[in-house]
Amino acid sequence: MEPKYKRILLKLSGEALAGTKKTGLDYNVITDICKSIKKCADIGVEIGIVVGGGNFWRGRSSGAMDRTRADHIGMLATAMNALAVADVLESLGVDVRVQTAISMQQVAEPYIRNRAMRHLQKGRIVIFGCGTGNPFFSTDTASALRAAEIEADIFFKATMVDGVYDKDPNKFPDAVKYNKLGFNEILVKNLAVMDSTAASMCKENGIPILVFNLDNPDNIYDAVCGKDVGTIVEGE
Repeated sequence: MEPKYKRILLKLSGEALAGTKKTGLDYNVITDICKSIKKCADIGVEIGIVVGGGNFWRGRSSGAMDRTRADHIGMLATAMNALAVADVLESLGVDVRVQTAISMQQVAEPYIRNRAMRHLQKGRIVIFGCGTGNPFFSTDTASALRAAEIEADIFFKATMVDGVYDKDPNKFPDAVKYNKLGFNEILVKNLAVMDSTAASMCKENGIPILVFNLDNPDNIYDAVCGKDVGTIVEGE
């Protein structure tokens, strides 16, 4: 199969790695996700991955804790997830590097853009942990930033829903799914795709976003091959 995209940035939510347990790590679920990622790598796709940390920690729901400290804890949660995904990919025979935006040199490389590019060119998957390394920025924004930095063809946002809807499909049975949207629609209608900082960054850098469901991990491979999955966000 010939891939539609040469280089992708894949955002994996922490919740997706927890499976039905909702918290922690479900290695059966992670293995299924990683098998689909490996299929993409096997056909020559260069892959960068950003992981969230919501299966361990959500800074915004941390109560009275200082927001900066809460976000730092969240960054450490993403590092744990990055290492877990790397471990499963390596068990499948995939060459992987973990880079973190907070220095922890005993367990991961520091994020260096040129080094990440070199890894990708050599066929290694690069997993980016610790978000942007700064508080007050979501992992969606980190994904948009890394997608721009590594010159990705597209930003894959793998979520728990099968695309973008006009309202929450879990609460409203009459919610309507969009097959295609422009960035301006996302921002003006305030659709719950990602935070506006991430959407604006993708718009400014001409990086389309594909939002799809990770319940079927093969959607990653299907999306790479250009099959019709989820909702595409591009253009004005």
